Amino acid sequence: MKAALLPPDAARPDARPRCRWAGTDPLYVRYHDTEWGRPVHDDGKLFEMLILEGAQAGLSWITILRKRENYRRAFAGFDARKIARFDARRRAALMRDAGIVRNRLKIAAAVDNARAFLSLSAQPGGFDRYVWSFAVERPRGRRPSTWADVPARTAESDALSADLKKQGFRFVGSTICYAFMQACGLVDDHVADCFLAALGVSAT
Repeated sequence: MKAALLPPDAARPDARPRCRWAGTDPLYVRYHDTEWGRPVHDDGKLFEMLILEGAQAGLSWITILRKRENYRRAFAGFDARKIARFDARRRAALMRDAGIVRNRLKIAAAVDNARAFLSLSAQPGGFDRYVWSFAVERPRGRRPSTWADVPARTAESDALSADLKKQGFRFVGSTICYAFMQACGLVDDHVADCFLAALGVSAT
């Protein structure tokens, strides 16, 4: 059964059991309840999440969530065609933008990744078909019992990472790729006692 998106009010902290990482921060709870683990098949959204996961490297995800709207503004709404044309002047401006993570390597990688993304998205099935070819096939009803059972990387994320690098992507290590796969529903890691597990939000 595929659950409908929950209304915003449902994302406020409450007593329902969730994956441990969601904690009680309202922003984290809303992200967990309305986005994390839901299958994404839109090329633009997949690109946005891959860039954000790369920006998160070495930081906490809540840091990136709090800056996400700033990233959307600074990176042209994650329009890959526009980002691919970011020149040295635009990159320098991003380094002065306090609303994002001002890391020269990550900013440069976002531009390179936009170019690589455009190449892949032009292929039959687009970026969606490419990415989902690495999705984790887990037997129906099988899911982590606790958050301690959730891996940081898998054979599938290793494969995705290696292939993305061949395609010209950067900041796409296996751990980053697995976090991306979790976020975009390529793997269902809602733990067994999470209320969303019972709703089947990760059904495609």
